[in-house]
Amino acid sequence: MDTARELSAQLATLLRRERSALAEFLVALADFDARRAWAELGYASLFHYLHRELGLSKGSAQYRKVAAELIQAVPAVIEPLRDGRLCFTTIIEVARVVDARNWEGALPRFYGLSRHEAAEVVVALAPHPAPPVRTVLTAVRGPGSAGSTVEPVAPPPGSSRSAALTPLTAERQRLHVTVSERFGRKLERLRDLRPDLSDDALLEAAVDLLLAKAEKRKGALTERPRASVRPSRDPRHIPAHVRREVWRRDGGCCQWRVASGEICGSTHALQLDHVVPLALGGESSPGNLRVLCAAHNLLAARRVLGDALMDRHAVPRARGAP
Repeated sequence: MDTARELSAQLATLLRRERSALAEFLVALADFDARRAWAELGYASLFHYLHRELGLSKGSAQYRKVAAELIQAVPAVIEPLRDGRLCFTTIIEVARVVDARNWEGALPRFYGLSRHEAAEVVVALAPHPAPPVRTVLTAVRGPGSAGSTVEPVAPPPGSSRSAALTPLTAERQRLHVTVSERFGRKLERLRDLRPDLSDDALLEAAVDLLLAKAEKRKGALTERPRASVRPSRDPRHIPAHVRREVWRRDGGCCQWRVASGEICGSTHALQLDHVVPLALGGESSPGNLRVLCAAHNLLAARRVLGDALMDRHAVPRARGAP
């Protein structure tokens, strides 16, 4: 059976082939468009040819159309697409601001970025002349309305927890989020109490309070730690001063080392992990503790305690969960 490293090498080879094939397709498509060959076949545009003749979805057809046009204007994008420095999903954003005059300085700024990150570069290079500043509350009819913004409410199945952030300028973004009727009433009350603050300032202040509370609870952070520590009879108990030390040392992010040697760095669902488990005599000391995300904490436990034991205690993962 192939090892994980061998399988990874095979995937890397396939990925290089995929990138190369895509680049070759786009080069050929750019030439096809330059010749207006789609017109000879009876199509009104390259987009219609891609969608109707090649059967691509409208979104896929649009991406490839824009890429073909960009290649004609800036042939230098071909190699970054081929070697993976430029992600294909960012091509729409790249085409907004990169042209034959500025590509040498502008194009490298998009290397290695996601589409959202590329959108942030776009607004930095070409800021919105008058970004809209407004708050719109629209009633949503029907079942499935959002719950309270304070009481934890599980999102509906298939829904996304993340709200959409759209960059407008280097300093401003637009937030799209669905809220409850109770949230709307609370916001109106806040507006009455603090008419000197804009809606985004009110929301940022609320986020700051919740963030400080969450970080304090997770890392036992406090401005006035106790002078003396009361011992606990529970061996699983981690003293607050130890939590603070480990949290600050690890920077509040997962310390698991991935195959490349880098740390995971996730800040999602963080937990304190005993390097030597308590079941094997490990202590709740800074030297035996580290911050891990939930996924790597479970992986660490499996490596030390074995799959058989962990399968009896691990919470089943929901279908579709990462």
